[in-house]
Amino acid sequence: MANRIVLNPVSYHGAGAVKEIGGELQRRGYKRAFIASGRHVVKSGEIKKITDVLDEIGVTYTFFTDIKPNPSIENVQNGVKAFQEFNADCIIAVGGGSVMDTSKAIGIIINNPEFADVRSLEGVAPTKKHAVFTIAVPTTAGTAAEVTINYVITDVEKKRKFVCVDVNDIPEVAVVDPEMMYSMPVALTAATGMDALTHAIEGYITKGHCEISDMFHLEAIRLIAKNLRAAVKNDPEGRKGMALGQYIAGMGFSNVGLGIVHSMAHGLSALYDTPHGVACAILLPLGLEYNAPVSGERYRAIGKAMEVPYIDSMNDEEAAKATIAAVKKLGADVGIPADLKGILKDEDVQFLSESAFADACCPGNPRDTSVEEIAALYRSLM
Repeated sequence: MANRIVLNPVSYHGAGAVKEIGGELQRRGYKRAFIASGRHVVKSGEIKKITDVLDEIGVTYTFFTDIKPNPSIENVQNGVKAFQEFNADCIIAVGGGSVMDTSKAIGIIINNPEFADVRSLEGVAPTKKHAVFTIAVPTTAGTAAEVTINYVITDVEKKRKFVCVDVNDIPEVAVVDPEMMYSMPVALTAATGMDALTHAIEGYITKGHCEISDMFHLEAIRLIAKNLRAAVKNDPEGRKGMALGQYIAGMGFSNVGLGIVHSMAHGLSALYDTPHGVACAILLPLGLEYNAPVSGERYRAIGKAMEVPYIDSMNDEEAAKATIAAVKKLGADVGIPADLKGILKDEDVQFLSESAFADACCPGNPRDTSVEEIAALYRSLM
């Protein structure tokens, strides 16, 4: 069986990387940029680092900030309309996963208008053309949406999230500049960082993992475990390490899939608007415990990447427990809740369990599951 790896054609990394945006646009002749971003990014002034570059090269631009933390079908459709009204020729996505996901959907629909309803993009849609030329600039260190072929949209009417997987949606250029992440609040830094760790760990144990993705994921785990605590304190070196670690995690999981933690987290965000990273962080230790009977032998490598002391002298069971404990401690150290008390309602468990089982991430889970087992997992955190 062949293993497919899809990555950005071009990516820039490091402090000041946003200065490269001008050259990328000039070489291609783009003149009218549609800047999709969160309102807080625009208000913080971080966006000026990019608009100064655009002003210098004479590129006209407009802002689109009508994007929810869990972007909806309506957000996407409004974005398509705004793009067309401005007569834009390219997209610059500046923000976290919500901005990136919205931008991907907008870019796909502009060049594939037959999917304008948005819902028809769920799963692996048969799009024919690549999305509008997009430069993705993350302001959070977590989703790695700038390097993935996935995006997630919320169907408010049906109270569910749906995952779209499409090689045509990957941004042509990713600009991962840690200086764009300095204004990220503590809670968001922690949540997105734990989302990145979940990507790396789930990607490492997913059914579809391969040698190339294993290499990416173990290095991502190492970088995230080493740098997340410092990033939460806004230490520049911590920010730099997290910016790279989350991107490397995306290089892996985008190509091999995830698992039950993400499938369960999607429902919590759709129903309660729970931040995706928080949901993943709470569920990750539980997911590791659940999957230990079939993938526990891979936990030793995860633990070594997290620098768990004396793990080489432990047997497989001890190494697995020590690794799960290290994941729990990292979450606690950065302020992630330990359970779903105050979030999850018992009357919603059945609906959430059915949604999680039907989610596109669920089949990749190393341990085959069921609606009933997922319901039991949800209830164990109440």
